[in-house]
Amino acid sequence: MPKVGMEPIRRKSLVEAAISAIHSKGSIDVTIREIAQRAGVSQGLAHHYFNNKEDLLLSAMRHLLAEYRREVRAKLEEATTPHERLIAIIRASLGSEQFRPETISVWLVFYVHAQESDKAHALLSIYSRRLRSNLIYNLKPLIGARSGAVAEGMASMIDGLYIRKALGSLPAGMSAAELVEDYLERQIGQ
Repeated sequence: MPKVGMEPIRRKSLVEAAISAIHSKGSIDVTIREIAQRAGVSQGLAHHYFNNKEDLLLSAMRHLLAEYRREVRAKLEEATTPHERLIAIIRASLGSEQFRPETISVWLVFYVHAQESDKAHALLSIYSRRLRSNLIYNLKPLIGARSGAVAEGMASMIDGLYIRKALGSLPAGMSAAELVEDYLERQIGQ
């Protein structure tokens, strides 16, 4: 029987172990048993907290999305104008915090997994809609009716440049954030 008060601690430990296992393997071809061993708990206890591996993987992604959301909010607190808020979103999305090796591994695997899993696809869609919504909200005062198209361009650049930078295919000396910021400035200037 699990100890009272240990559930949040063990859940967090299992989520962190899942992230670590995915990073080590480079895929989601990890077992609940491997994850439980990394977390220092029994396989049975892991199943007690998570019905199956899919639930645990989704919790790992929610954990990373929550970290991302906290980073965005922290940067937004420093911003006062729509333009500053857009820069904050770009920098939070493409900041060094998002490029920890474990974070990269889980994001890349999650993009692929979302093609096969309805639940993973739904979670990825929530991230995409929030990003687009935040961009549109801050673009509207600056460019009005064009805000939807520009937000889509910015979101596509953020996701695409994240993948390119994560895979090391962004040319040396190029900053992913600066490329998106340049696009933003050109769109505002039109």
